[in-house]
Amino acid sequence: MKNILFIGALLLALGLIGYLYLQLTATEAALAQEKQRFADCEKVTFQLQNQLASRERSARGERIIDSN
Repeated sequence: MKNILFIGALLLALGLIGYLYLQLTATEAALAQEKQRFADCEKVTFQLQNQLASRERSARGERIIDSN
């Protein structure tokens, strides 16, 4: 009887470890995707800030020097 309880507890522990591993893997994948989205948003924000600054300078009549 002791052996059956031990094997049952072991199987339960292994199942829990497997479940937690799958959850961790899914969470890591979601985190990587969100990091990429955040980086993309930062890039777009920077580009929009540059466009806004350029338009504000144009509206004030300042000369725009484009390095591209």
